[in-house]
Formats: sequence, C-alpha cells, structure tokens
Amino acid sequence: MKEKYDVVIIGGGPAGLAAAVSAWEQGIRDILILERDKELGGILNQCIHNGFGLHTFQEELTGPEYAQRFICQAEERKIEYRLNTMVMDISSDKKVTALNREEGLFTVEAQAVILAMGCRERSRGALNIPGYRPAGIYSAGTAQRLVNMEGFLPGREVVILGSGDIGLIMARRMTLEGARVKVVAELLPYSGGLKRNIVQCLDDFGIPLKLSHTVVDIKGKERVESVVLAQVDENRKPIPGTEEEYTCDTLLLSVGLIPENELSRSMGVELNPVTSGPRVNESLETNISGVFACGNVLHVHDLVDFVSSEAALAGKHAAEYVKQNLQERKAEEKSLEVTVKGEQGVRYTVPGTVRPEIMEEKLPVRFRVGQVYHQCYISVYLDEERILHRKRPVMAPGEMETVWLEKEKLMAHPGLSQIVIRIEEE
Repeated sequence: MKEKYDVVIIGGGPAGLAAAVSAWEQGIRDILILERDKELGGILNQCIHNGFGLHTFQEELTGPEYAQRFICQAEERKIEYRLNTMVMDISSDKKVTALNREEGLFTVEAQAVILAMGCRERSRGALNIPGYRPAGIYSAGTAQRLVNMEGFLPGREVVILGSGDIGLIMARRMTLEGARVKVVAELLPYSGGLKRNIVQCLDDFGIPLKLSHTVVDIKGKERVESVVLAQVDENRKPIPGTEEEYTCDTLLLSVGLIPENELSRSMGVELNPVTSGPRVNESLETNISGVFACGNVLHVHDLVDFVSSEAALAGKHAAEYVKQNLQERKAEEKSLEVTVKGEQGVRYTVPGTVRPEIMEEKLPVRFRVGQVYHQCYISVYLDEERILHRKRPVMAPGEMETVWLEKEKLMAHPGLSQIVIRIEEE
C-alpha cells in the first residue's frame, strides 16, 4: 500500500463505489476505498428485495444485484480497496489512520477525502420505552441481516414499531418466512416510508398500520411476551385509556436512521442539526477544503439511485479538486457563496450553500418536507423574485423532493444573497 493517494474514500457501499468510479472517469487513478465490512456493497447486500435501479439502470434489480453492478465497474477499473479495515481517525489535513489485520495500524495521506460511511439505526435506548430488557427486541435492519444473510428467523409473532421503509419491508419479509406480523405502529400521524412500500408490504398482506400509536410497555423478563400500544395526542404523549396489548415474542424497531458522522465530527466537519450530516456546498464539499460527503452520511435518502447520482457528483468534484493548482483553489474560495434555505414546511436543503460561478449548468437541490401536504406548490425564490412555482398533488416526509437550479438564472442576479425553497398553498 502506498503512503499517498489522490482520493481516499471512506466506505465501500453504493455511495463510495459510485464516487470512486466517477473520480476514475475524471482521470484520477490513485484512488483507495476503505471498507470496514468483509465485502463491498454495504447495506445493499442484505436488501434482497427488488425495486432498486429503476432510475440508474432503467430496470428493476435486487440490492445485491445493484451493488454488484458498481463492484464490477470498480474492479474493471482496478480501483484499489481494502476490506475489514476500520478507519480510526481523519485529521483536518486529510491524513487517514486505519486498522486491519494485514497492515496493522497505518496512515495514508490524501489530497481529497470522500466521506461515504452511510447511516445506522436508532436504538431502543433512544426511545425511553419502559419495561425489562428481554430477548426478542431487534432493530429492523438487524432482523433483516439475520433473515437474509445469516439464515435465522428472529421470531414467530411480531410487532413492529415505526413505519420507515426497513420496517415496512421487514413486515413483508417476516410474513413470507412464516412469522405472523400482528401490527405496525407509527408514532406520527403519517408513515415515514414510501407509498409503494405501504401498499406492497402491508396492504397486500393485510397487516394493519396504526398511525399516532406507540409502544408504552414491553412485558416479559427472559423473552418478549407482549407489548402494549397506546394512541398518542398531538404532542406525541400517550393517551390514558387507549392501551391495547398484543401477545408476541418479537419487537422490531424501525425508528429512524442516523448518519454515521463520528469521524466527520472529530475532524472538524460542520454538521447540520436537522440532517445530522455535514453542511456542504454545490460541490458537496464540507467546510474543510478537499473533504466531500455523499450518500446517507450526508442525509438519509429514500432511493439508492439518488445516492449513486449524488456520489457521482462528489467523485467528479473531488477529482476536479485534485487537478486544481493552488491559484485556482484560492480563486474558488473567494467566489460569492449564496445561502440555500428551506422555509414553510421545508426541513432542510442539500446543498446548504451555492457558488453560482462554480456550479454545474443545472444543480439538483434535495430536501424533505416536515408533514404531509396535498395540492400544494414548491416555490423557489432568488431573494424576493420567485423563479419556480410547481404544483405537487401530494408530498410526504418519507419521500425526498428535488428542485433544479439553473446557473444562468443565478448569474443573472449578481447581488444575490439567498435562495429560499418553501411550500405554498397557492
């Protein structure tokens, strides 16, 4: 292994692979992917259901098939990677310290770093559910790995808390494996998953979805014996007298995903409190020069196709950064930076800032709304001037939205101070 690389990518999942291939396409050959698992592909290896690749490959693939397409692309280009390698630290001057069995503890120096570590599930400890700590409580992703990769069935009678996409998919998966899923409970008055997953994973199998409900007690000492659900009010507090007890031996938790940003935080990357991911500009570059972020470590995506397209942009911009000389970098740093912000229902935007002189001819800005909207408009303002007013029949927090900014329009506003995206009734 060399001591210096042009681009070092942390994570060999769909984001890391797409970023590596993109950087290679831009002429960068000194690329290293560091992956902590025993194989490339990340979380897709356990997602054996279909529905992947419709945007990227115009065909429906399973998770492992989708991952394999990018693994093949990386291997055809002979992009270097290390498996079973845990990154311990990244310094602000882009020195990456990692550990594996073959090389022991080692450090590599990078001209550019791409953060692509993905996300993790929120645990029971974050929920404050009363009760003992019996066997039979799993995160939905852990249960998915047990069923799809290890060949174990976690339980026979199942209650699922949370209607995120993994929870919905596991309701179907457990049913197909012979378990009985009694109910899916959701704290919010709307589901956090894609509409197609509600239809295909719950409705098609007659599994009830209880909105505005949560688990208020878990019974059983050695193994889960039953869980108690209760309805919640508008402040998400349980309503006394609405309790229902469901006998079960397994509780699956699908209660949100958190970007894996411990490394980012320790190296000084500025994080967005809404997404828990880095703040980035139009090049997906963080506040640290030459450090880029993409995929679920940046913000949790609904479709892996969008992860791949975002990562390709990060790889392209990292390659451009490596090829620049010092004068070009200094000129870019002095470019006018315009804030992009969400208002009136828009929870966050990625990117958070844009430099019109440097941006692509068309730039995607992705965001999520904070509640369900019907017959509303997405509006984009350059300071006070509205440049987009697009009708949407329905918008939900479970699905990402995208608007495209055009360089030509932004350059026509030389004194531009902010870009605002908001949801409007008319």
